[in-house]
Amino acid sequence: MEKKRILLLIFDGLGDRPVKELGNKTPLQTASTPNLDWFAANGACGLLDPIGPGIRPGSDTSHLALFGYDPEKVYSGRGPFEAAGVGIDVRPGDVAFRINFATVDQDGKIRDRRAGRLKEGTAELAKALDGQVIDRVQVFFRAGTEHRASLVLRGKDLSPEVTDTDPHEEGAPVLESQGKSPLARHTAHVLNEFTRFAHKALDLHPVNEGRRRAGLRPANMVLARGAGVFPAIPSMEKRWGMRCAGIAGVAIVRGICRSLGMDVLDVPGATGGLDTDMVAKAAAAVNALREYDFVAVNVKAPDICGHDGLALEKLKVLERIDAMMGHLRASLGPDTIVALTADHSTPVSLKEHSGDPVPLAVFGEGVRVDAVTTYDEVAVASGSLGRLRGMDLLPVLFSLANRAEKFGA
Repeated sequence: MEKKRILLLIFDGLGDRPVKELGNKTPLQTASTPNLDWFAANGACGLLDPIGPGIRPGSDTSHLALFGYDPEKVYSGRGPFEAAGVGIDVRPGDVAFRINFATVDQDGKIRDRRAGRLKEGTAELAKALDGQVIDRVQVFFRAGTEHRASLVLRGKDLSPEVTDTDPHEEGAPVLESQGKSPLARHTAHVLNEFTRFAHKALDLHPVNEGRRRAGLRPANMVLARGAGVFPAIPSMEKRWGMRCAGIAGVAIVRGICRSLGMDVLDVPGATGGLDTDMVAKAAAAVNALREYDFVAVNVKAPDICGHDGLALEKLKVLERIDAMMGHLRASLGPDTIVALTADHSTPVSLKEHSGDPVPLAVFGEGVRVDAVTTYDEVAVASGSLGRLRGMDLLPVLFSLANRAEKFGA
């Protein structure tokens, strides 16, 4: 049997719930998406629970599951993947954190957990925090995409078993990190000292002075979450016998791909923000399929709109995704199996991830076409794929791509 190539498209935060201002339809039900609908009408459809029914996934755990890894066994926190994504060489014993640049007021209350989603000046802000030494612990700090950054602590007697400083809500004070064991208490102390230092260093930083003059919120605080140590994970090539590549603008997904031994491809215009060039990502994916057996593409924009509660903006993003799929529709050959899905739902009504399943469509030569004709959360539920878990997806794709190992004689 001739093996086919696999293209996995992950539309970050795609799934949603009915929205009143959209006539109690989801953004995906409302948007004009003829190309997405074409893939659904010419493929097999279903629903997908990235982790399991009702479980609210993180982007990190859901991507691991979609790549065929059990998050319960290999996930050790978001921080290490974020650090790998921004280019920090994480070593054994290091403790890594996901960081948000945030805005706090004079009373220390959080005004904006994302500092207005700042897009400029983050490298300069990060430079002011990088290289500190606190109680013989070295600090590595790098900017990521928009308000995101990464913090790595390197030294003796550190533990990832510490609590977040991010309260995950606005109007609340920044939390003091805590730990139960002596190593965890030491690590929490270092993190708290760094947080206090960061506020002083950032509050009067020239970048923030400029933001205040421009009427923008200053990025004068850092919020830490997702502490972890770098896990020992077999590469995609070793696990699945495929040469793999990832295309993503956001650091966490790039870090996961890099951690799994995938080649992370740089695409001009792929920013990880709302201004990302989706068609450029599609063109890069088509080119990559000439060389790689498996290509995964992440599009972050729907998730951003969901977190910001912007239903109409999400509509526009979905129609841009549809244009991306139009490029793929015209460019893909018959030797590729394509899967369209998401890593989680981010309903605009919640402004946060939810446990709702996400739509799934699989297209390619040899796929049994079902009766679904539109690609949305409700229509795909009647499809022939039924309701799958994230870790079920790759075996389905391997079978369709003639890559599945035979079980038994």
